[in-house]
Amino acid sequence: MPLASTVGFISATRKESSIVLRLLKRSRPEQFYSGKIGKNNIVHAISGMGKTNASHAATLLMERFSPCIIINFGIGGAYPSSGLRAGDIAIANKEIYGDEGLWLKDGFHTVDSTGIPFLKKGREKYFNEFPLDKKLAGKAIKCFRLTPDPLPLAPKIKSGAFVTVSTSTGTNKRAKELEKRFNAICENMEGAAIAHVCAMYGIPMLEVRGISNIVEDRDRDNWDIKTASENCQKAVLEILKRL
Repeated sequence: MPLASTVGFISATRKESSIVLRLLKRSRPEQFYSGKIGKNNIVHAISGMGKTNASHAATLLMERFSPCIIINFGIGGAYPSSGLRAGDIAIANKEIYGDEGLWLKDGFHTVDSTGIPFLKKGREKYFNEFPLDKKLAGKAIKCFRLTPDPLPLAPKIKSGAFVTVSTSTGTNKRAKELEKRFNAICENMEGAAIAHVCAMYGIPMLEVRGISNIVEDRDRDNWDIKTASENCQKAVLEILKRL
């Protein structure tokens, strides 16, 4: 990446970005923070939760600051068979809209069953799935192989498909359905919307999530948001050094 490139950060909440925000200053509009981390100019948007807020923040970033890449980060839930646990790190190789589609007598069908894509660029049609930048994901994984114990507790780092939902999953049954349907490792509420906007603008995207919980019958006593958030931000800062 060229010197003094602008990197766009997006996280849903301040709690998910408290470490990063200490390195930046608030700018206008108020949801944005900016500064320099290493050789990179950073503009960080606090989007708010959910797809609409996320896509709005991503669009504002693109239009006002022209970033060369977007890094979306925050916490997420790991699906039961992913092998991930609270405090581990997940890196997306693609983002998937988990709710969009059709409910018919035989069950759920993704948007491609309608034949109407969410986005068409040249010959490429995007339905539920938005592939993320392979080079960025590869660099992110590689940096942890090169860096001895960059994070506390030596968390597991795993790459795979992420599912973005509007209704967070809080039952074992639903978790297993989504995991099987999309062959995914992680659930969140913003990523696919940001990936959608990045595809529109032709900007590469990296998504990093700290695992706060297993997606199962909901029990907040089993969650560790603090460790997930801290590990995720430390991972992002480590990745940034090597871009």
